[in-house]
Amino acid sequence: MKTPPTPCWRLLLVLLTLRALPALAHGGLPETSNLSLRRGSSEDFISGSTFGAVISRDHGQTWRWLCPEGMGIGAWRPERYFWLTGGPLLAATGSALIRSSDGACTWNTHPFFKDTWVTNLAVHPTDERIMYATTGKPSVANGIFRSEDGGETWTAVTVLSLDVRYSAIRIAPSDPQRIYASGQDSAGMMFFDRSNDGGQTWTRLPQPLPQFQRPYDLNLLLVSDILPEVVWARVSAQGFSYLLKSTDGGATLTQAMQTADVIVGAEASADGRTVWVSTPVHMYRGRGDEPFAELPLPNGNACALRVGALLYGCGSNWVHDWALGLSHDEGTTWEPIVGLSSIQGSHVCPAGTPVQELCPSRWPQLAAILGAPTYGDGGVDSPPDAGTSDPGEPLPPPKKGCSATTGLVPAAILLLTLTLGRRSRRGPSPRT
Repeated sequence: MKTPPTPCWRLLLVLLTLRALPALAHGGLPETSNLSLRRGSSEDFISGSTFGAVISRDHGQTWRWLCPEGMGIGAWRPERYFWLTGGPLLAATGSALIRSSDGACTWNTHPFFKDTWVTNLAVHPTDERIMYATTGKPSVANGIFRSEDGGETWTAVTVLSLDVRYSAIRIAPSDPQRIYASGQDSAGMMFFDRSNDGGQTWTRLPQPLPQFQRPYDLNLLLVSDILPEVVWARVSAQGFSYLLKSTDGGATLTQAMQTADVIVGAEASADGRTVWVSTPVHMYRGRGDEPFAELPLPNGNACALRVGALLYGCGSNWVHDWALGLSHDEGTTWEPIVGLSSIQGSHVCPAGTPVQELCPSRWPQLAAILGAPTYGDGGVDSPPDAGTSDPGEPLPPPKKGCSATTGLVPAAILLLTLTLGRRSRRGPSPRT
């Protein structure tokens, strides 16, 4: 069955319905915010979004919805998910550390972190039993924690301190003994903590950043695949966002890019010479010593994930006709993977699991916003018999609609999308 065009009035319905959906109202328009693949598999994808997450188990051919209530995340949005080779899924939400061991049908909050906020998570590149987490809740003791059993138990590897709030942690892919964490102290001083021995000892690297007046929210973004001394970070100051680069293991940072938008992520090629920077509005690309340039797509929303020679990206379905795309030429051109209107209902889970109990009844309301099919019981059962397609067949994204029309309505929607997109995509800030 051919998917009908998405009418412009549907976007007005979105705006009205946002008030009735707390998770969406907090995050703005429904859109994707990150993408993760299961390690060692090209079949399994999970994408975080402003409305929970969407999951595919067939190389992106079909996608289904995980509602925030079924995941237990509320309005919090992880910056990424870790889907381990053996099947477990984990994510630091900015509040709880969540985990699923049954294919995303049941999610549990780890009790070890019940009194603090887990701001970031990093998993060893080859030994998935080893992972690190950072915490950053004001007025409680925060630190860096290590697990050696795949996230079941955790032990502090730094002295816990009321004066410190950590923001991010990364492991160098080429040298897993090298670990970096970013944060700030009670005086607002930005810093990197660096370990050269797998988290046994740590060195504090203050970052006064004298070129900025009162910098805030310094966040570690990325470590080079091949050079453990090369690190990228982001800092915001005076209404601008800056991409900073270190080639000496975080001891000094130099400016690589400046934008009036908010930098939310970065990705790099295997050799580190090409870097993609994501904001809620655009994606930028820098090659070698050339200045960063804005890419034509995606617009309205962006994220980047490189897997080998492939570049995956988020895009705003309200500006163009895809929410997740794939590029074979480093972001110059994109082919759609999925549009929001082709999500085929809630995730199929066994009876009695939280996702099965909570998500199907919520699907029709979200489907009406997205222009997606509303088969029977929340989209998880077979569609009606007459004149409909098999729910196992992927529905192509609509080729027409407000993003393909002219006039004032699409312009207004674009302006609204860009305005809402400037909000943080990570949910409530741990610093508020």
